[in-house]
Amino acid sequence: MSMSIILAAGEGTRMKSDIPKTLHKVCGKEMIKYIIETSVNSGIDKNIVVLGHGKEKIGHNIKDMNVQTVEQPIGDNVPYGTGYAVMAAENYIDDEEMVLILCADGPLIRKETIIDFMKYHFENNCAASIMTADLNNPKGYGRIVRNTDKSIDKIVEEKDASEEIKNIKEINTGIYCFKGELLKYALKKITADNSSNEYYLTDTIKVLNNEGAKIGGWLLMEPDDIKAVNDRVQLAEVTKIMQKRINQRHMYSGVTIIDPDNTYIDDTVKIGRDTVIYPNTYLEEGTVIGDHCTIGPSTRIVNTTVRNNVTVESSKVIESYIDDGTCVGPFAFLRPGSNLGKNVKIGDFVEVKKSNIGDNSKSSHLAYIGDAEVGEHVNIGCGVVFVNYDGKNKHKTIVGDGAFVGSNSNLIAPVTVEKGGYVAAGSTITENVKEGDLAIARARQVNKEGKGKNRF
Repeated sequence: MSMSIILAAGEGTRMKSDIPKTLHKVCGKEMIKYIIETSVNSGIDKNIVVLGHGKEKIGHNIKDMNVQTVEQPIGDNVPYGTGYAVMAAENYIDDEEMVLILCADGPLIRKETIIDFMKYHFENNCAASIMTADLNNPKGYGRIVRNTDKSIDKIVEEKDASEEIKNIKEINTGIYCFKGELLKYALKKITADNSSNEYYLTDTIKVLNNEGAKIGGWLLMEPDDIKAVNDRVQLAEVTKIMQKRINQRHMYSGVTIIDPDNTYIDDTVKIGRDTVIYPNTYLEEGTVIGDHCTIGPSTRIVNTTVRNNVTVESSKVIESYIDDGTCVGPFAFLRPGSNLGKNVKIGDFVEVKKSNIGDNSKSSHLAYIGDAEVGEHVNIGCGVVFVNYDGKNKHKTIVGDGAFVGSNSNLIAPVTVEKGGYVAAGSTITENVKEGDLAIARARQVNKEGKGKNRF
């Protein structure tokens, strides 16, 4: 049996934010969710999250995930520290369990790394194992002090380290494995007798060492895995690494990304084979892109389903649906609730809002379609406006199959243009147009002879 204890109780003061640190997003997903998913996907049986500062917000955010939460007491008279946080989960630790300790502000840790680390701990029958890494710049990390036989003697926090120890490059990543029984024993032995008056989890290693227990040190070969987030600069650094991983994952799965350094894809996004993504494209919040699509350049798509063989060029699409073979853009805007059928054309500077547009219909230029039901094989001309708002309420416009709405026309909702109806260019339509009728709603042209002369 195995369990994880995920430490998420810290205040994160260096973020200078009203949002708990672990809820800050990396590539569209909260940091803590990466850790939980990695733990679960590593095959760990039981996952405990220790909450403290921001417990209500964090708890609500992860309530549907496969974890249990425990609360670490907070306040002025509380000692704090990583050891104190682990103590909050002590009642959940079984003696025979392998206990993995993870930090919720390190979203880059991968399943493969966790599995290899736990395998090392198990096969070497260690009382405790520490994941270590060699860093060129170890500032801020606790240092690993080894004995002459290369076994681990102790871990020294930087604030308590001498200059000699600060020169050590091997650092403590903050990720541990313990035998459950020995972890509980060691937690009862540690004190807050240090410069911070905190319970350090690292002191459990000292306790077990003094008992002659075997302490393992597993050297991580990919230091990016343990990069943590303590401020906005580190958040940006971690996001860049995660974005590279996400883009590579899609490329290995058959997606062409023209310029990965300038393409931003959330972790929750799915993309089909043979789709091409052009630079400065942002795909966010669970967007699904089908096969053989062309997306971008300079495009943002949020929480949208895009089917197969679709082109979206230099446009913005929010909470919408785009069916097979449809073309959007350039410079189009699909607002929430826009549903486009098959082989639809939404062209340059066309805005669609909360409207359904049927198969093979098109609006190629400079139009606004809002709160509408548009049928199949409809043509909406340049400069057409669906006038859906009367100053208080929104109203619906219905355009039937095969209708034609001429350029520079206004459809004043609520209004219906029935199947095969024809609206002459420049008309303002306030009454329903029956099936097959031609509607002309404009003043008759009058030319005044000679009145156009000598204007300048």
